[in-house]
Amino acid sequence: MNEPQSDVLEASRRGDQDALRLLFEAHKDRVYSLALRFTGDGTAAWDLTQEVFIKVFSKLGEFRNQAKFETWLYRIVLNACIDQQRRNKRLIPLEKPGTYNRMSESQPQEKSYIRRQVTEAVQAAVARLSPKVKAPILLRYVEGLSYEEIAEVLGCGAGTVAARLNRGHKILARELAGLRGVMQ
Repeated sequence: MNEPQSDVLEASRRGDQDALRLLFEAHKDRVYSLALRFTGDGTAAWDLTQEVFIKVFSKLGEFRNQAKFETWLYRIVLNACIDQQRRNKRLIPLEKPGTYNRMSESQPQEKSYIRRQVTEAVQAAVARLSPKVKAPILLRYVEGLSYEEIAEVLGCGAGTVAARLNRGHKILARELAGLRGVMQ
């Protein structure tokens, strides 16, 4: 951990309001982004971001620097997202299936429209994944974590991460098979 981050963490543990604010400002966008990708709902993501930081601030004394702070934070974010999903017992779809096919070939912005529709279809397919498969997909492709970092966040082995990513790839390939050749 770099020295300034360590100083901010120590000051935050002591209850220094400026340090807590710095910690929040340094990590709020990544927490919100991960929560948004997991839930597909901006309001729910903001609520989860607030919930996560309440947990982080109240549990800073439990963080022992045995892992990177970001790894500990990601674990809290994912647990909060999974808990929220259990509470809601439903996934919020990002779009109605099949809307990416509605297009007139004569539109001047055809490629932009297709790209947007493909992106939305991929996001919707990811949103439908189970939490055990969705979490490693998001951590790998949105957050750019390595297999080892994902394993640390999820509390499992790198082999388990690889298996869950493989399962996610297969599910996404099956669900998005209709998009092959659309972007060419």
